[in-house]
Amino acid sequence: MLMQTVYTKPFDGQRPGTSGLRKKVNVFQQPHYLANFVQAVFDSIGDFHGQTLVVGGDGRFYNREAIQIILKMAAANGFGKVLVGQGGILSTPAASCVIRKHQAYGGLILSASHNPAGPDEDFGIKYNIGNGGPAPEQITEAMYARTLDIDHYKIADCDDVDLDQTGSFVLAGMQVEVIDPVSDYAALMQSLFDFDAISKLLASGFSMKFDAMHAVTGPYATAILEGLLGAPAGTVMNGEPKEDFGGGHPDPNLTYAHELVEIMYGDDAPAFGAASDGDGDRNMILGDHFFVTPSDSLAVLAANATLAPGYAGGIAGVARSMPTSAAADRVAASMGLPCFETPTGWKFFGNLMDAGKVTLCGEESFGTGSNHVREKDGLWAVLFWLNILAVRNEPVADILKKHWQQFGRNYYSRHDYEGVDSVAAEAVLEQVRDQFATLPGTMLAGRRISACDDFSYTDPVDGSVSRNQGVRVLFEDGSRMIFRLSGTGTSGATIRLYLESYEADSSKHGLDAQDALADMIVAASRLSGLIDRTGRDKPTVIT
Repeated sequence: MLMQTVYTKPFDGQRPGTSGLRKKVNVFQQPHYLANFVQAVFDSIGDFHGQTLVVGGDGRFYNREAIQIILKMAAANGFGKVLVGQGGILSTPAASCVIRKHQAYGGLILSASHNPAGPDEDFGIKYNIGNGGPAPEQITEAMYARTLDIDHYKIADCDDVDLDQTGSFVLAGMQVEVIDPVSDYAALMQSLFDFDAISKLLASGFSMKFDAMHAVTGPYATAILEGLLGAPAGTVMNGEPKEDFGGGHPDPNLTYAHELVEIMYGDDAPAFGAASDGDGDRNMILGDHFFVTPSDSLAVLAANATLAPGYAGGIAGVARSMPTSAAADRVAASMGLPCFETPTGWKFFGNLMDAGKVTLCGEESFGTGSNHVREKDGLWAVLFWLNILAVRNEPVADILKKHWQQFGRNYYSRHDYEGVDSVAAEAVLEQVRDQFATLPGTMLAGRRISACDDFSYTDPVDGSVSRNQGVRVLFEDGSRMIFRLSGTGTSGATIRLYLESYEADSSKHGLDAQDALADMIVAASRLSGLIDRTGRDKPTVIT
């Protein structure tokens, strides 16, 4: 078997973001582009000779071709074994599960998460370390540094592996095991949740819909919800993974999961609805004519954690990303638990979980998870909600209303302005920064500003510091305006405006969030000059 050394030149722009390297498919299809990056990863992660690598992805266009390149490069670079999902499929949380269960050295996950897929759309790749979580910044920066001077990569000259048949194969002296992508993950879910109670709930006439959005969670949801738990056939909609996600945008929010939303807000709506995204790490939770914000979902899970067998002994703490509402903080305080506020990016939760400081964590961008893996986990959140519903035997809306009566309601919304010119987007944030010195003590949207800052985080475990994580305007009553640029897109910039207002009076909990935040929405736009600088008079997406 011939091991080749292929000489190459660096490509510009291969710095991994919070979720790896994401570009358009045609960028990855350039000769040597993917191979350069994979070699840079292998050159940056230490001594893995003879170790196990996990590989899989969300099934989007170019997934299979990329896996064949990675397998041949893994063999040439000295890995002893690769575990790869059948058909090239592994959801991001399932990949984390497999890495941890099989004590792999690490894994390469092929996904652009919730971004659209197809020949003209997005592709991505990221490296996860041995704890199952995304590579920390020092490793991703080492990868980037290597991409700047890389001059060759190693690859085996051999036939492709048949990804559609489970079993073990030998590729250029390296063992390749094509595994059932669902089984390890399903076993983990059975250890955490009361499947008997959920099965009884589903058999009682309780109705639900799960929208897999033609993405990776289709096989997982079908096997677990309809298979192990006995939900009726058809409970899982859009369950067949497609290379272009059926032409849709697999982002589980009120805008892009419109088919599910129409069902849940229509006549004879099911009692429970949920959706997950392209790679299976995000979730949206709905009740009958009722939307649960991701921030509230995290808070409810924390408040009801002991109802699930896997968390019956209690939780160590809670963590949330800085832009996520403070609803979980109030729950943690009532339980005498720590609540950590981190930058956006799941890798920041990994240290806290590894150190035993937190059990549950979440982000407002529809991601929740726990220490069972080191990624956010969409189907896990759905099963957790079903476990709570099975025990409490109350509608989703009633659970939220009772939660607000106990803890108060954090009215919250995120406004996304997608595909904005990058220079204009930076100018919006800079206009807010320029007013930091004069804003404290003044009134805005009927509230007094207490402080302004650019959020900085010092990791309590390793002492690392992350600066410039979001521009914040903080109010004396706990309300907040936050401006951030998202790092998940592949073109232009996305401005994310987060708005939060706390209301303790239960008689005022029935407002629509956009109505409750209307004065803050107007004030934020004026404060930042967003309309004038971007030409956008309304958001692309509101959640």
